[in-house]
Amino acid sequence: MTKKSIRSTAYILLFSFLISFDVQAQNQALSVDEVLALFYQRNLDLIAAQYNIDQSVADAIIASAIPNPTIGFQLLELSRNLNNNSSATGCPANTSCGPAQYYSFSQLIEVAGKRGLRIQSSGFATQAAESDFRDAIRIFSNMVRDAYYQLLQTQKNLWLAQEIVDHYQTVTKANNLRMKSGDISESDFLRVKMEALRAESDLDNAQTAVTMAQADLAVILRWPEKSLQFEAKEEWPLVKDIGQQLSQDDLINKALQQRPDLQADKLRAEQADKQLELAKRLKYPDVTVSAGYARDPSNNALNSGFVGFSIPLPLFYQYQGEADKANVNLSQSRLAAQQTELGIRNDVVSALATWKSADKIVSRFKEGLLDDALAVRNSSELAYNKGATSVLDLIEAERSYKNVMHDYYAAEINRANAYYDLEKSLGIESNSDKTLSKRTSQTR
Repeated sequence: MTKKSIRSTAYILLFSFLISFDVQAQNQALSVDEVLALFYQRNLDLIAAQYNIDQSVADAIIASAIPNPTIGFQLLELSRNLNNNSSATGCPANTSCGPAQYYSFSQLIEVAGKRGLRIQSSGFATQAAESDFRDAIRIFSNMVRDAYYQLLQTQKNLWLAQEIVDHYQTVTKANNLRMKSGDISESDFLRVKMEALRAESDLDNAQTAVTMAQADLAVILRWPEKSLQFEAKEEWPLVKDIGQQLSQDDLINKALQQRPDLQADKLRAEQADKQLELAKRLKYPDVTVSAGYARDPSNNALNSGFVGFSIPLPLFYQYQGEADKANVNLSQSRLAAQQTELGIRNDVVSALATWKSADKIVSRFKEGLLDDALAVRNSSELAYNKGATSVLDLIEAERSYKNVMHDYYAAEINRANAYYDLEKSLGIESNSDKTLSKRTSQTR
């Protein structure tokens, strides 16, 4: 046996073991809220770090800081015989009186409101980072929900496959007795047996799909302990009035007021506007005020003080480059906000249309299509058992029932995802999302 064949066989055995272990293991049923809580428990700090909330807070502290003062000390007139035979009143004749001592203090004073503009700019940056974080929670929450409902759909398909296998087993047992009594032909018996084998293959594929969906969810959850034993509860979103009945324009206006990504872009535009104003005020020079005390034995005034100020003159360069750069940044920020607004309009229109379509499809199933498919299967089986219909009609009815149920499960999943997508497009935060945002703002 080649190494490739051995490796393939090992993979098959390992996969079969995982499937059998997962079937026999006691699965832990989790609701979508519990899965979301687990996701953010393991990822919240990473997401917050990614959106630099801590850094924004630190930048705000730096922006509001007042320049530190400067203290200086100098010794002047250093030589071997300092001020010897000086005629100064502070130094008697024939005496070395020591060097002059100067003590100074200086403080930079910012003018033209530059510090206030920096504080306002950093405040907008911090708010934008917090809006980015809320937007990340909005996006990641739906990502987790998509994986959760994908798992639920595969579970529903698995339950359906098991039901059909059990059903065919019952029919096969009855056909054994009927064939022995000559009630049905061997070809009809074999056709039903072949469908039963096909149903068992569908069951194996459905189990594989469940295992893969569990693995996908485990990856999103950063693979917690016993993640392959998670089972999605059959819980559908509680549909609330989030504006589904409003007009399209009203929904768009609602989204434009609530979407955190648009709020973040607008805050960055406000920040860029403050930075432009700050850049324009750089041409107004800051003033450095100085004061000090001097003790100079060689001077007629032994102890004296001094005050003064210094101003850099913007004669050759008046910070036009900083102003131009800030102006470009402001234009780019406003353009980003406009593009985000266009994207929001498209999101709302698409999400609303998808929700209305998905809701109508599920309603059609519940209004009679499910009952009709089950009634057709049961009546076909009853007629077949009485010899009033052929085995082909029985198989066709069973296939139709399976297809209808598959389509119904897919419609339910699409409806749940469409509802959450509509919520996401409108910028509506669920209670769990609000709790996460509040928890992060309190701990940072």
